[in-house]
Amino acid sequence: MGQVHRARLKGSEDVDFVNVVVKVQRPSIASIVTVDLSALQRVGGWLMRYRPVREHADVPALLREFSATVYEEIDYQKEAQNAETFFENFSDDKFVNVPRVVRNLSALRVLTLEDVFSIKITEYDAITAAGIDRGEVARKLLDAYLEQIFEDGFFHADPHPGNLFITPLPRTKGSKRKSVRWQLTFVDFGMVGRVPENLRKGLRETVVAIGTRDAARLIKSYKELGFLLPGADTQALEQASSAVFDRFWGMSMSELRNVRPNEVRDIGHKVRDVMVDTPFQVPNDLLMLVRTVAILSGMCTGLDPNFNLWEQLSPYASKLVKEETSSAFNLDNILKQVGDVVQAFIALPSQASRLLSQMESGGLVVQSPQVAREVRTISRSVDRLTGGVVFAAFLLSGVILLNNGNGSTWGRFAWSRRRDFVVGTIWGEKAEIKESASLPPVL
Repeated sequence: MGQVHRARLKGSEDVDFVNVVVKVQRPSIASIVTVDLSALQRVGGWLMRYRPVREHADVPALLREFSATVYEEIDYQKEAQNAETFFENFSDDKFVNVPRVVRNLSALRVLTLEDVFSIKITEYDAITAAGIDRGEVARKLLDAYLEQIFEDGFFHADPHPGNLFITPLPRTKGSKRKSVRWQLTFVDFGMVGRVPENLRKGLRETVVAIGTRDAARLIKSYKELGFLLPGADTQALEQASSAVFDRFWGMSMSELRNVRPNEVRDIGHKVRDVMVDTPFQVPNDLLMLVRTVAILSGMCTGLDPNFNLWEQLSPYASKLVKEETSSAFNLDNILKQVGDVVQAFIALPSQASRLLSQMESGGLVVQSPQVAREVRTISRSVDRLTGGVVFAAFLLSGVILLNNGNGSTWGRFAWSRRRDFVVGTIWGEKAEIKESASLPPVL
């Protein structure tokens, strides 16, 4: 959408740097964007006619959010404001560097920023050659995004290699530090995301659940985020999540690569089968965040093949739990919890009375999809076993009566009953066995 050129200031501007980059918007890009977005809106309307898409995504809403983001990206005044907000948010973080804006040389289609070009975050050999620990870079990158998402509610939404640099810093006099000092540098703030407080609460629940291996809490967070629609089998989802936690929690990417493919495939099929039967949707206000996290995870594992997401999330989850625990003891929360307990206590006698009445009348029904499936399987097995036992009894009686030459009528009756049970019970289907000369009289 634009081109970036290096330049030097003449020195008349009120800044303490002279090296800058000037971002210039391409001619007529706004009209091209308008045409493209109009075409996408039409395609989105067609997609909404397809039921699987319609049930899981509000495509017009997603496109409205995407359109708003693209229009912000070609508004360089908005980008300048985003850069300044980002600079303020990380002003106290010595590990994060943000370019400063030259306001009097910026406008709607031109943006002038401090030149902070350095080692691209995917230039792994150059980072190592500079004496910088790539594992430390991966950990700081994730920490910076956790802070943006959960504390600031404002995040850099386009973390591709051209927008993230590793900047080595000169060694200070008298420093005994063995490793090289460095900063994580962000550029290009045209695409940013915002996380309102209600979504941050659900996302915090997700991080705490993953960090503490709590499958039930993870499903609860899905509900708060609006992923699950009414009728979702939360029990099956919880069991699938527990299986993933039990097998893979704590593994680094290099360890995951050594897991047998068959095992990964089996668990993947289990999760897939649950998700296929689960009514869910993608909340449109989380689309950009999901994309950002996906790119971010790839960057972290690229920097450090042994990067362990679980270990990184655990301290942050512990921090969130402590904050949650301390906030639970303020007066408003205590009064609310006391009120909830009192309400539940008052309602308990009437609820117990209704429960006992239902039990006495035989109207108490406990629903569990998994148990119901198991019961149906057992019922079918018992039916077949019963049929087999009765069939054997008739077969044996027929053999005895016919072989002894006594009661040939009873022997034929036993044979005919045996035939009916073979057809009607053992196979569970209606069918007919016609008399055949090849059938022995007793077998």
